[in-house]
Amino acid sequence: MKKHYLIFYFLFAFISSATFAQIALVEKANTKYNTYDFIDARKIYLKVVEKNYGSAEIYRKLGNTYYFNSDYSKAAKWYYNLIDRFPNEALTIDYFRAAQCLKSINQPEEAEKLMEIYRFKGGKITSLDSYKNVADTLFKKGVHDKLFEIEKIPINTEYSDFGPAFYGDNIVFASSRKNPSLSKEQTDELAGWDEQPFLNLYQVSLDKDMNFGKVKAFNKNVNSPYHESTAVFTKDGNTMYFTRNNYLNGKKKRDRDHVVRLKIYKATRNGNSWENIQELPFNSDNYSVGHPTLSPDEDKLYFSSDMPGSLGMSDIWYVKILGEDIYTSPVNLGNKINTAERETFPFVSDENNLYFSSDGHSGMGGLDIFVTNLEENSHGEVSTFGDPINSPKDDFGFIIKEDRIGYFTSNRDGKEGSKSDDIYQIWERCEITIQGPVMDKNTGELIPNAEVTLIDSNNKEVKTVTVGNDATFTFLLDCQEQYTLRAKKEKYHPKEKVIETPNNPKTIKMPIKLNMPLALELSDPCPPNDLGCRLTLQPIYFDYDKSNIRPDAEIELAKILAALKEYPTLKIHIESHTDSRGNDLYNSRLSENRAQATLDWFLKKGIDITRLTAKGYGESELINKCNNQTTCSEDEHQLNRRSMFIIKE
Repeated sequence: MKKHYLIFYFLFAFISSATFAQIALVEKANTKYNTYDFIDARKIYLKVVEKNYGSAEIYRKLGNTYYFNSDYSKAAKWYYNLIDRFPNEALTIDYFRAAQCLKSINQPEEAEKLMEIYRFKGGKITSLDSYKNVADTLFKKGVHDKLFEIEKIPINTEYSDFGPAFYGDNIVFASSRKNPSLSKEQTDELAGWDEQPFLNLYQVSLDKDMNFGKVKAFNKNVNSPYHESTAVFTKDGNTMYFTRNNYLNGKKKRDRDHVVRLKIYKATRNGNSWENIQELPFNSDNYSVGHPTLSPDEDKLYFSSDMPGSLGMSDIWYVKILGEDIYTSPVNLGNKINTAERETFPFVSDENNLYFSSDGHSGMGGLDIFVTNLEENSHGEVSTFGDPINSPKDDFGFIIKEDRIGYFTSNRDGKEGSKSDDIYQIWERCEITIQGPVMDKNTGELIPNAEVTLIDSNNKEVKTVTVGNDATFTFLLDCQEQYTLRAKKEKYHPKEKVIETPNNPKTIKMPIKLNMPLALELSDPCPPNDLGCRLTLQPIYFDYDKSNIRPDAEIELAKILAALKEYPTLKIHIESHTDSRGNDLYNSRLSENRAQATLDWFLKKGIDITRLTAKGYGESELINKCNNQTTCSEDEHQLNRRSMFIIKE
């Protein structure tokens, strides 16, 4: 009896000791979790779970540590464990976050099942309008759907780069990259949230063609040893508001749970420096305020905060700016915009559209970008963008100049669980629609089955179509570019048109009229043997003292090439001429070189040598007054530096 008692005692003591040890670990993990040190908290929770001491709270917090670091597949695993093992303790929000995770890892059917449970348990889903014409919304153009392009910009690094802001001809953004111009204290310490270096602000210049300059650290008075991110600048460039940890004048402050919160700070420019850094009066040590943006008239400051009165984890608020450092009390934007989850990264455009990110509104997964128009006394309906602006991953930090260009942040290209936020550029793709029938020049009748080719400014074929019974072709072209349209049909002359596209989207009607077959041309205004005239060929010009084929000449030579391919028996003689400058013998040699360069061009395109002859005539056949005794302009001399193409009998 005594032996059994002793065995029970020692077993109880062992279990109690192990239990107390796990309790101590959980308490330590909770302390880390409550101070947003998610990485260390996660490591401890995982050790506890390995010992089979899991609970609904531990699974939920494990899921959250992955969820808030965008590792949605691992977050889904722990939310599922929570729902499966502790269904009675699962919260409504657990179902919502699990569903969001499943959307992000491309499991929409399973996500919808969890959303049904979420709704059954009383969860609310806001009804949203979906913009069908995204380009019309973003760029104020009533043009084709999705008429814009998105591209990752070249300033991104392997670290987190996000939160762009317009600053004159510059973009200011946040990055956790290491930078030698910053102190070791400012770059080496890792943040417990995601184990990346602390964020600092950087800036990069943009030229008129939207090319980026060299990235450099923003002002040293603004960047601190802790996080800085998301700035906004007044239009005169003299005042900025930015997000920073609760750190000012070398002192860091914490809330009652020892968390260093976020605050909005204001700074004013003095020459090339930013000074007079001060926190805004509605900040608090006990909640976070960040991600500022200004209204178009700069009399309101919008921001994100979890201050008392918030509907969810963070809401979008605003204050009115009444004067120098005078602000009203914060006003919540209400439940049309704010949800029980995160609404963050607001941006107000010049058109008074509020763009923001949320994982509380129904979207594609993770944080998605939404938009609403801000009216004087009310807020319109929230609308969502689909692909390609939103993705199953996190999309946020959207800014735009609605007459030109925009930027946003996404981790869509990163590996699952990595904090590889990158900045993307979005711009209107100005596109021209060219339409027209292929017609007979003399009769006006349609020519079905004609072949029409679009050629770019580098003389490369973009697309070729064969027209149907309506003889109509349609091509989409970029604005402010040069193209060539080439049409051909058996027994007809090929025809080309050079197009200089305008700088605004439009549809241009452009019929192509083909000449009658060569054998039927009875009243041709061209000399019978001048192929260049028959094909309305522009002169083949050469640069002064040069014999190389210029790009503009290649476009014209392509017309001759098309005729040679269309009529296999056609043979031509190439005549090359110079202007009068230089001595006669030299010009004779130069013209011979030009004639040979033209002949070689056709040979490289596959034309048999037996169909071609070439000869240089020097300055012996000038077509204007510009001889050795006459002073002429460069343009007048160029008229004589030409090639001609004569049909051989």
